[in-house]
Formats: sequence, structure tokens, C-alpha cells
Amino acid sequence: MVAMPELLFSGVKPTSTPHIGNYIGALKQWAEIQHRYQCLFCIVDLHAITVPQDPKEMRERTLEIAAIYLAIGLDPKRCTLFVQSEVHEHAELGWILGTLVKMSELERMTQYKDKAKVKGENVGAGLFNYPSLMAADILLYDTTVVPVGEDQMQHVELTRMLARRFNSTFGETFVEPQSLVQKVGARIMSLQEPTKKMSKSDESASGTIMLTDSPDVIRKKISRAVTDSGTDITYDAIERPAISNLLTIFHHATGKPIKEIEAEYAGKGYADFKKGLAESVVEMLSPIQKKLDEFKSDPGELARILDAGRDAAQEMAAKKMKVVMERVGLGRK
Repeated sequence: MVAMPELLFSGVKPTSTPHIGNYIGALKQWAEIQHRYQCLFCIVDLHAITVPQDPKEMRERTLEIAAIYLAIGLDPKRCTLFVQSEVHEHAELGWILGTLVKMSELERMTQYKDKAKVKGENVGAGLFNYPSLMAADILLYDTTVVPVGEDQMQHVELTRMLARRFNSTFGETFVEPQSLVQKVGARIMSLQEPTKKMSKSDESASGTIMLTDSPDVIRKKISRAVTDSGTDITYDAIERPAISNLLTIFHHATGKPIKEIEAEYAGKGYADFKKGLAESVVEMLSPIQKKLDEFKSDPGELARILDAGRDAAQEMAAKKMKVVMERVGLGRK
């Protein structure tokens, strides 16, 4: 088997507009690393339907995610952008890998356990089998690098295990990918609950800053962000999680080292710090929002880019699935 050198794969579900946690933890990283790897960036709509979706809204969000990909700086001349469900090999390989994974392995997945605690026996089978499809997304293209948040590393480890299991059973077929995690800011926490990850589904909308939030909304959310006891603006993730989270956002919005930001606001109050943070976030998002409006206003160009990406991904996926089908013994030769 000849593996493709240094190929990176990742994707976003079209369930809602991405927030700054998604941008800092993943999307911003993508714009930088597209210059170092051969990249495929997918809109993973098959993953989105593990929970109920309005079909019309999901199609609209799929196009919005595509526009956001372009607005953050992804260049279709340098990387492949496509919609997951338009390349049928994802679902096919997901089923095959689902026959190799053990129920006990899926039950250990944190994402499933968290959902099961809430829904009990009513949790969907799609959520249970989600990791098999995610593994298929990655393995289908001989991916070598997967940019993930710390909470997704478990999925990559399962993917690596499934690659080894398939290879040992049917012969060398898949590459074992590696996780790529930022050392600082891989997890951006809620502005209202700094011990919980910032989420699109946060019960408090003021805890999450969306990429499409207006400057006034951003300023209001940051001004209302919870802080720790005391007035020192110092980083301590254990003892001072709230201010540490805000410092991390400040660092990624400006590029300044956290120590430099601490020194800049030494002896100043939270109000001054939050004002500076808010303006930095507004400045970070302003060019993205401008480009997003431009791309959303040209659906024809979006369609052209996604069509080209689908065709390129389909060609790669078909070659891999031909090998997989032959080795598993599916179809007639």
C-alpha cells in the first residue's frame, strides 16, 4: 500500500453557526495549515442527522458553513472543500467499520456517555455509531493528520485502533492518523460557565460568541462574562478558570503572549480588561464577517467550489473503496 504523504482531513457539522471556540480551536488552525499539508475539509452533514434537523434549514446551514470555510481563508486552489453526503463512500465505509468495532468500545466514548446520561435508553443509535462514521471519514483518504480539540482525541484513537484491526484482518489497507492539537486554546470555555466548553447548544446564549455576532452583541457578551474572585488578571487554569479563559481568547485574538497581556492589564480592573478583549475580538472577526457576506451573496460560486471539491474527493474515495471492497469480499469481481 502506498499512502498519500501528509494528508489532513477535518470537518464541521452544519447544525448551527460556528462560534469563536470553533474558530480558535480549529478553523483558524486550518487556514494556517492548509499551506503545510494536502487538505480535505468537509461539511459533515451525515453526522448532523444523528439528532433531528429541519431539512431546509440544514441545507442553508451547509452553504453557510461552506461560505465560512472560504471567509476564514481556506483556498479551494490549495485544499478540497466538499459536502460529506455527496461522496457516498463515507457511508459505505462507515458501515464496514461498524462491523469491526465492539459495542464496549463505543460505549466508552465520552460523547455517547454524555448524551446517554441525558436521554437514557432514548439515545439514538446514530449517536452510538457516530465514531465508526468519523473513522470512515478519516481513513477513506489515507489521512495522516487530524486537527482536533482535546475532547476529540478519543475519536482519533478509536480510528487508529480500527485501522490496525482492519489491516490485521484483511491486509495493509489504512494509514493510522495522528492528532494535531494546539497547545494553547484547544478548548475555549463558556463565558458564563468557564468550567464547560463553549458550545453552540449552550443553555445561556450569552456564554457563546458566534462568528456572525455583531460588534455590539460581542461587546455585550464579553462585558457580562463571569470572572473569578479577586481582581488580579493572571492566568491560572485551576484556581482562576474564568479569567484564564478570557486571557486565552485575548491571546488568540491578538497573537500577544498571555504574559504580555497580564503585564498590560496589571493593576487595572476587569472592566478595562473586558473592554480591550471585546475590541480585540471585534477586530479579529470583522474581516471574516465581511468576506462571509460576500461569499453568501454569490451562491453560484459556492456551488462551483463545492462541485469541484466533491468530484476530487469522490475520485480519491472510489479508489480506496475499491480496495476495501475487494479485501472484505463484497460485490462480484
